Amino acid sequence: MKIFRFGWLAVGLVFAASLTAATPAADGARTAWFREARFGMFIHWGIYAVPAGEWNGHYYTQGGEWLLRIASIPIADYKALGPKFTADHYDPKAWAALAREAGMKYVVITAKHHDGLALYDSAASDWNVVKATAAGRDLLAPLAAAVRAEGLRFGTYYSQSQDWTNPGGGNYGDAKRWDPVQLGDYDTYLKNVAVPQVREILSRYHPDIIWWDTPVAMTPERVKPFADALAELAPNIISNNRLGKGFSGDTKSPEQHIPPRGYPGELFEVCMTMNGTWGYKTKDTNWKSVRQLLQNLSDISSKGGNFLLNVGPDASGQIPPASVERLQAVGRWMKVNGEAIYATDASPFPRRLSWGRITQKRTATGATTLYLHVWDWPAEGKILLPTLAETPAKGALLATGAAVSAEHTAEGLVVTLPAAAPDADISVVRLEFPGAITVTQVAYNLPGADGRIENGVIDADLHGGADGNFALVGADAGATLTNWKDAGWSLEYTVRVPKAGRWRVTAEVAAEFPAKLTLNVKQKPVVPVEVAATGGPVVWKTVELGVLEFPAKETTLQLKALKDGWRGGPDLRRLWLEPMQ
Repeated sequence: MKIFRFGWLAVGLVFAASLTAATPAADGARTAWFREARFGMFIHWGIYAVPAGEWNGHYYTQGGEWLLRIASIPIADYKALGPKFTADHYDPKAWAALAREAGMKYVVITAKHHDGLALYDSAASDWNVVKATAAGRDLLAPLAAAVRAEGLRFGTYYSQSQDWTNPGGGNYGDAKRWDPVQLGDYDTYLKNVAVPQVREILSRYHPDIIWWDTPVAMTPERVKPFADALAELAPNIISNNRLGKGFSGDTKSPEQHIPPRGYPGELFEVCMTMNGTWGYKTKDTNWKSVRQLLQNLSDISSKGGNFLLNVGPDASGQIPPASVERLQAVGRWMKVNGEAIYATDASPFPRRLSWGRITQKRTATGATTLYLHVWDWPAEGKILLPTLAETPAKGALLATGAAVSAEHTAEGLVVTLPAAAPDADISVVRLEFPGAITVTQVAYNLPGADGRIENGVIDADLHGGADGNFALVGADAGATLTNWKDAGWSLEYTVRVPKAGRWRVTAEVAAEFPAKLTLNVKQKPVVPVEVAATGGPVVWKTVELGVLEFPAKETTLQLKALKDGWRGGPDLRRLWLEPMQ
């Protein structure tokens, strides 16, 4: 996976004429199983699990699978780790059973990552586990068989562009190469190593998914042999959008973050680590909680996406106990609530709801089932589905079967819940409607009687990173955003003002430290903002952030950090737009 960010998500927007026929069509029948699966296991396993983040007595905090490049390890020294990559505790049946127990429907493993080591006996390169490591055997074939024996789909990750050991492999430019043995012609590498290896993988293991990565320098001409291999050997395979220019693939692949509004009408799959790294690291104990993992699964499903959750086995082939414990806990939840995840569609509500998320299923006859994923059980026992016009014929908790009631108010459908939540993390309510439902909610807030537009924190689209995201505390009017610990995080609001012009932006904040921010509308010139300390993290003040020009159409208001002197961002409760006279 990547540490450094590039604008590769846009590469699939333009198709080269020479690739159109070779690129698999994203037809519904071929991708149906993927859309229904919703949840899969990613496995990053390779020789980088031997040093496990440490080299020459120094522990590197960045991704374990990137250690070769980060530490600029001489290639001969890195290859000398081969005898320590034993895989002597590798149990592919146990891995596959764990994925099934967790409620996952497919498994994707790194057949070759950026360090160039193939996890099978490749005729295209001797740098493979059979010839170069103590494992001494094909590691892919038994996993493929075990995964399929569990009734799951099998997929392979392949780093086609970036290869740090095979001569000529892409490396973000020659300037980034640190060992003479890496030198060579890039096109020769693609022709003699990458393309043959992809053909080997497709022919031997018949993967249901191929997961490309880092399409740096992959022009349409370089992409074509790979696309031709797919068309010839795997016409029904599902691929992501990271092969290269002119190839959009089937799925968008946001990494380590959940797109705030998903990609309506398109397949997407969020890949994410369970701790802070993809490959195994001994000292990475930054584990996400079971609650966070369940909320991620719920959130992604509510936007119509898949969740590809990673494990990083050690050099012996053991998955860390912390990963196993979390996957088993997720599996227990899925046994009760999986109906609200598998084969569901995105929420019909264009805005998030303060109490949780929604997925839905619709039949050919028009009947609709809504699944209410209640993250925060209301003390008063009621939750609102705004602007929903219809009344359900039946409602019940998935966990217990206890009935729930619903009635209409001026704001929408109010569902009355039992006094206690059946699940401490997420409880699911099923509402059954005999026909189609009508939701008239808009994606933005409307002006009040005073002309101002008020936005709560639940309306904010939060952009965190690999190290986490903002914390949302509380619900409804009392909800706050806190824990803005990283200057790389940002937030934005989807807004629409009734009249183009200048609008004053104010916010209710609490700040322990002063912070420098920027404010802008849809990437137009930014307005610098300085938020003074308010006297503590619970001392709230209303401050002016700036005056901006807004168009009379739907747009985004972005609030970002400036790294200069960053000690942490302010907590936020409400944000207002006020028209200037």
